[in-house]
Amino acid sequence: MNAIYARQSVDKTDSISIETQIEGCLYEIKKEEYRVYRDKGFSGKNTDRPEFQLMLEHIKQGIIKRVVVYKLDRMSRSVLDFSRTMAAFKAYDVEFVSVNEKFDTSTPMGRAMLNIAIVFAELERETIQQRVLDAYISRSRAGFYMGGRIPYGFNRKPFSINGINTSMYVPIDGEIEQIQTIFDVYSKPAVSLADVIKYLREHNIVKKRHMEWSTPRLSETMRNPVYVKADMCVYNFYLSRGTEVVTPPESFIGENGCYLYTKDVKLMGKDMTQYDNMVLVIAPHKGVIESDTWIKCRLKTEANRQLPNARRSHTTWVSGKLKCGKCGYAMRYNKWKGKTAENEYYICSEVSGKRLCEGVGAVRKSFIEAEILRQIIKKVTGIKVGRNQPTLYYAGINKLKAAIAVREHEIEDMLARFEGGSEAVMRRLNARVDNLEGEIQELKKELLSVEANITGVRLIATDTIDNIFTMWDKVSMENRQAVADTLITRVLVTKESIEIVWKI
Repeated sequence: MNAIYARQSVDKTDSISIETQIEGCLYEIKKEEYRVYRDKGFSGKNTDRPEFQLMLEHIKQGIIKRVVVYKLDRMSRSVLDFSRTMAAFKAYDVEFVSVNEKFDTSTPMGRAMLNIAIVFAELERETIQQRVLDAYISRSRAGFYMGGRIPYGFNRKPFSINGINTSMYVPIDGEIEQIQTIFDVYSKPAVSLADVIKYLREHNIVKKRHMEWSTPRLSETMRNPVYVKADMCVYNFYLSRGTEVVTPPESFIGENGCYLYTKDVKLMGKDMTQYDNMVLVIAPHKGVIESDTWIKCRLKTEANRQLPNARRSHTTWVSGKLKCGKCGYAMRYNKWKGKTAENEYYICSEVSGKRLCEGVGAVRKSFIEAEILRQIIKKVTGIKVGRNQPTLYYAGINKLKAAIAVREHEIEDMLARFEGGSEAVMRRLNARVDNLEGEIQELKKELLSVEANITGVRLIATDTIDNIFTMWDKVSMENRQAVADTLITRVLVTKESIEIVWKI
């Protein structure tokens, strides 16, 4: 029996309909017996199609001895899939005929020409796919709306950029006020996402799209630059983190929101927790959150992801922060109990596990805690963190930004002045540029750390500090952990020393 196979991925005016394909194949079959297999709405990039698989099953059963298609790419657009299909046809002595290309696998020339044609069919498919990706890149970088879920607080309306139709966001009354309230509440010191949820419930602020606010949803909202009034602070915020900022800095005037797209357009998605694989572009709609408020909230969500859970352990108030100073892996808690005494200590997890680190030996828990407490008291006595501390942080930020700008300007100036210089000059120029680039990267890392401290740290008043340390033995484990989370990023333990990486 003959098989007529017809496939149509999408129903468009310029596509070959199923009926047209069948009609063309009937001229080849003439009056012989046949069965039609139809796959409508399926792509030719693979063979995962119900009627196609049914046809293969009938071939294996010996029902089908000849397969006729209207056009080669109706069968497959993949060289690999097509080769596998031809191998199956050959194994069961099934002939293959393509009406449009006049291929008949019953002849050697037909088989050779068939393989050549399928290569070009796949090339055509990949070329079309690349054009789609190129168009996506071009349009996204020009500020076009590229689809996806519409952020809460917005709707969209038709819009055109340079005569090309697209869409833009427009605020929704009621929803956008909720967004502004959420950012305002969360930007306050010591306010958590759970506190925001509590505030919304106490004030009967209910989400209008049939979905309750949750901490993951709030966190996602805080990370989205679609809400921010993008100014130079936002520009520098993303630039310092490795994000490619497409829109020139002069467009960051504190009016419009931003789109954030992934560089890897094949994924066609976006993870706003990342920076270095993203592209930032000014959007046509107006922003609704002031940049300083948005950055505070964004940094707090970043700190939430970086900070360990203060309630993760009851063994020590610095649990989760102890790292081996040799390999950087966590220190693991152990407890030895003898007949008359017991000993609690920490050891490098790489030593106790895979034995890949020479380690720091067993360090008593009591010694570690006492030394960390001593360093904390010394640190806070010298600093006395107070309410004016954010001002100091902002001053440090401006200083770092200025240092970065000076080095970037020096690089641009050198490249402009010495373009086309001699080989010796260019070698020295490249060496200087490399040094400056290294300095810029270090400054950006320091800037990220300082900015994170603005909101990632709960400020403690001077009198509170004094009270805590004078009665440390009576302070609960949870409160001790809160102090450690406030002041310490991590603790590096070696045989020679215990080094604290501070947040202040």
